[in-house]
Amino acid sequence: MKKLIVATVFCGLPLAAQPKTTKADVERWMTELSNWGRWGDDDERGAYNLITPKKRLEAVKLVWEGISVSLARDVEKKEADDNPRPFRHSMNNVGLNNPGQFVSDTYAVSYHGYAHSHMDSLCHMAYKGKSYNGFPQADVTADGAPKLAVANYKEGIFTRGVLMDIARLKGVESLEPGTPVYPRDLDAWEKKAGVKVKPGDVVLIRTGRWALRDKKGPWAASKKSAGLHASCAKWLKERDAAILGSDAAGDVMPSGVEGVGQPIHQLTLVAMGMPIFDNLDLEAVGKQAARLNRWEFLITAAPMAVGKGTGSPFNPIATF
Repeated sequence: MKKLIVATVFCGLPLAAQPKTTKADVERWMTELSNWGRWGDDDERGAYNLITPKKRLEAVKLVWEGISVSLARDVEKKEADDNPRPFRHSMNNVGLNNPGQFVSDTYAVSYHGYAHSHMDSLCHMAYKGKSYNGFPQADVTADGAPKLAVANYKEGIFTRGVLMDIARLKGVESLEPGTPVYPRDLDAWEKKAGVKVKPGDVVLIRTGRWALRDKKGPWAASKKSAGLHASCAKWLKERDAAILGSDAAGDVMPSGVEGVGQPIHQLTLVAMGMPIFDNLDLEAVGKQAARLNRWEFLITAAPMAVGKGTGSPFNPIATF
């Protein structure tokens, strides 16, 4: 019996099928890609340490036009398939109940998930009871996370951002939900865009998720989203990226790795100590980057200084 050889066509060239990734592969990468101890046994910042003073000064030099673009999705207050916990906004001291000059309001948001633009700190996830650098998950209580909390980043993120527009690479407005992005796609984008990811960069993956949602409506993104295949974790480690961001949650869903729900989250947050930016709206920055033919820029972001918090909603800015 002849063996069936499966191949795919990428950028006009036939390529062998992507080797299947297993749970055992991910477990091996948890050790091989680990940054535990790299910046000391007590380190709580992980790959953020790659954003050095020198790196910040280099990023400043990327500002040529002075054009800034927000990477945050406007907050959504309406429940949807991808937004089961909407942003809650209530007004105080308004109308006939306002005896003075000022009006005010109250915000409440459960931001983790697939709706709100936010940053994941390193305490957000654990593997076999350990978070990044070996801090015990059991130490997290109702009072919060005593280690690896988002307040460790209250000085903000100020570094080089690199937009990897994989939808544009494929010649489409948006990738179909469930489409995996492989290391070869990242390599192809670097070649096409003429830009290479360097240590200390924020890597931003555009799949076109929000363009598709605006066109066709919301869907259960937690069950089916375009995103990075688990094998991309090694690529990110080789480049020494500081932070991963995307217009969904980084991982392709379903993951394609039996027994591992979100391998990119697991490998970046736990093994590599790499914070994650989730649910960024990369449509406006993608258009601006294409107009300028510039896929690198200064990226700035500041999470809320929540002691013992697992992350924060925020508004990152790209400045060209």
